[in-house]
Amino acid sequence: MHYYLDFEKPVADLENKIEELRRLADGRDMNITSEIKKLSKKAADLRADIFSKLTPWQKTLIARHPERPYTLDYINLLMKDFVEFHGDRRFADDSAIVAGMAKFKDIPVVVIGHQKGRSTKERIERNFGQPHPEGYRKALRLMKLGERFGMPIITFIDTPGAYPGIGAEERGQAEAIAQNLLEMFTIKTPIISVVIGEGGSGGALALAIGNRVLMLEHSVYSVISPEGCAAILWKKNNNDVGAAEYAKASDALKITSQDLLKLGVIDEIIPEPSGGTHRNHQEAAENISDALTRHLDELRKKPTDDLLEERYRRFRTIGQLQESS
Repeated sequence: MHYYLDFEKPVADLENKIEELRRLADGRDMNITSEIKKLSKKAADLRADIFSKLTPWQKTLIARHPERPYTLDYINLLMKDFVEFHGDRRFADDSAIVAGMAKFKDIPVVVIGHQKGRSTKERIERNFGQPHPEGYRKALRLMKLGERFGMPIITFIDTPGAYPGIGAEERGQAEAIAQNLLEMFTIKTPIISVVIGEGGSGGALALAIGNRVLMLEHSVYSVISPEGCAAILWKKNNNDVGAAEYAKASDALKITSQDLLKLGVIDEIIPEPSGGTHRNHQEAAENISDALTRHLDELRKKPTDDLLEERYRRFRTIGQLQESS
C-alpha cells in the first residue's frame, strides 16, 4: 500500500480500484486481465501527466516522501563490502550521518550521507536526518581517510538542515560546518555529491563541495526551506502561514533541479522512475549508478592539481555580481 500525496489522489483512486479487482478475482474463475491492463495503463498515463506538471512545492513534498530511498538504501543497492565507521573522535557518534568505506563497481570509495530513518523510533534516533556537529566531524574524518588512501568520495545529500539545538550550537555546529566547507576544497581525491531528497542550507552544503554535484529529478536544494522562508517573509500578527505561502516561497527560491541546472549550481539531473524514486528503488539506483560511473571515470583520470582547481573554480563562479551606482 503506497502513501499518496494529495495531488496524487486521481492515481490513488485508479490503483486502489486495480487492487480491488485483483482481490475480487483471486481464487475465482474470473478473467479480468484485460480490464486490469486497461486501468493500469490509464493510471501510468495519468501519473506521467501529473508528474510532468509538478510545481516547486509539490516537488518539495515528493523530496520528503516517507517511502523515498535514503542513503543506506542506495548503499545496499549500489555498493558492496560496506563498512560503517562511527564517532568523531571528540564527543560521540551521530547517526544522522552514515559514513564508511565500500566498493562501487569494484572501485574502493568512501561513501557518506544523511540518513532520516523509516520508523518513528529510527527517525528519533537519527534526529530526522538533522546532523549534530559530531556528524560533520565524522564525515570529515572519513574524507581525510579517503584522501590518504586515494579513494574517491561519494556523498548523498538528504537533510532539512543541520540541527539547530542549543547543545549542538554549544559544541560548535557552525564551526563544524565551516571546517567541512574549508577542508573539502583541499581534499586531493575526486568528490561527487548527489542530492537524493532535500538539500537544506549549510547542513547539506557541508557534504556537497564536490567536483560534481548531481540531483535526482524531484529533489530540492536550497538555502532555506519553503516553510522557513515563508515564516520570515509573511508571518504577521502571530498568524501561521500556510500552503499558499509555502508554494509562493518555493517558486521564488528556485529550489528544483531544473532551476538549479539552468543557474549552474548543479552539473546534471538524474531522471527518476515514473512517480518518483519511492515507486522503484532499483530503477532509481541504476540511474544513479550510471551517472556516478560516467563522472568517476572522467574525474579519476584528472591530475590532483586539476581536481582542486576545478572544484575551487566551480564554486567561485556560481552567481553573478551586479554593481549599482
